[in-house]
Amino acid sequence: MSTIDPNTPLSSYDSAAKQNALIAYIFMGIGLFTGIFWFVGFVWALIKKSDAQNSIFADHYSNIISVFIWGLVFTVIGVITVFFVIGWFILLAVFIWTIYRLVKGAVNLTSNKSFRG
Repeated sequence: MSTIDPNTPLSSYDSAAKQNALIAYIFMGIGLFTGIFWFVGFVWALIKKSDAQNSIFADHYSNIISVFIWGLVFTVIGVITVFFVIGWFILLAVFIWTIYRLVKGAVNLTSNKSFRG
């Protein structure tokens, strides 16, 4: 488990990686209800991912990017199949899964843990 002791101050490198990941999580969370911020959070994480290499928070960027890509893929599938009723269940499942991944990531991030931590 990758965790930093809460009493130990973060290096400026880790602090910047944590702050940028938190910004991306916030954008993605707002994007669940507005749409455009979903894309903004993805782009922010994509751009800032290289700045967080070798940081304890690096896997948060992979999580954000993966949530965007898989969320988009299954949302498109859900929209296409909504006429067959199954699409509504797909859309609901994607929404719940996305909230879970974003909340888990934000909680671990604010606790100074890696996403898998």
